[in-house]
Amino acid sequence: MTETSTTEASSAFGTHLRQSRQAAGLSLRQLAARVGYDHSYLSQVERGQRPGSADLARLCDRELGTGDQLTVTFERRPSRTERPGQTADPLEPARQGLVAAADVADQAIALDDFRSTPPGALLPDLVSELQLLQARGGDEMQTVELSILVAETLTGLGERRSARRWWLAAHASAVGAGEALVCAREAISGLAERRPLPPLLELADKALAHHSPTAVSHAARALVLAELGRSEEAHRALQVLVGIGDEGLAARPADWMPYQLHWAEGRVCARLGYGVPGCILLERARELCPERWIGERAKIDLALAESLAVAGEVPAGLATALRVLVELPDEWRDLWVHDAADRVLRVVPESERGAVELRRLLGTKGRSVGSGSSWR
Repeated sequence: MTETSTTEASSAFGTHLRQSRQAAGLSLRQLAARVGYDHSYLSQVERGQRPGSADLARLCDRELGTGDQLTVTFERRPSRTERPGQTADPLEPARQGLVAAADVADQAIALDDFRSTPPGALLPDLVSELQLLQARGGDEMQTVELSILVAETLTGLGERRSARRWWLAAHASAVGAGEALVCAREAISGLAERRPLPPLLELADKALAHHSPTAVSHAARALVLAELGRSEEAHRALQVLVGIGDEGLAARPADWMPYQLHWAEGRVCARLGYGVPGCILLERARELCPERWIGERAKIDLALAESLAVAGEVPAGLATALRVLVELPDEWRDLWVHDAADRVLRVVPESERGAVELRRLLGTKGRSVGSGSSWR
């Protein structure tokens, strides 16, 4: 499939989507709220700048009352054919390029863009972005950030083997502060994957061994220690982490955002049995996280549900967790969300009525990570 035909196909679907939306009398923001996508993403789809996805087409058909017209238009796109020597994994050439050369472009997908785009819809954009980045020049930290983003996205989609290769690529391209960042973020990702804990602690310790450890390094160690049940060490690590927040992140390297720091603090509190402080910290994280970042807010809300249960508010915790899973669109229900919901079940009695329902929802929907992905 040529670049021209790809653009034309995307434009045809985008035009059909825009006409259908306007015929239904909905604004971009109104449709975005209904289907669970960011309005800026929908705008780019309508303009033919992004291909969209089968899941988006299906949801828009449902909300706009267009039967299966948009789905049919999307599926009429010519299929991508592999070129001679091309690997079946569209991310693989980009990964190899990052391993071979640490220099990548000074452009990267905007923070708001990837946090407001479902993981399955994000990966096709990453493929295009990676091709652009390899053709330009950039610095080591940009290479590392991009590799981490791909690895975390693949983790969320349940593509663990591919994610591991990308973590290796990130390590290969990182030095100094970049290596510390990779170690810390991989340790946190490994908790969601339920990897063995001792190697994750080694990663967290390695991140902290850097001469100027950052917030995410401290967060990784506190989280892993809490998961290991090493309460006294985790408590001390939590005190350091809270101290970093008190100092203010503005004066520190921008490795993590304030809401992420409070999310980590709340998670550690819940694991240590400090339910009420955990709720306070997670409520603060919720205030700081933009509403359009649907996946991030789901993780925060589920962590809050865990803290509520630990604080003795089991019905409220279960109600919060159930609300998240019922209301969350399928394309956002990834491995990160499943792990956070499963942690709620770990702290509530099995006989609780809400626990039975939550377990049922996880069994029927929680494992369908990355639904709607069109990256393959």
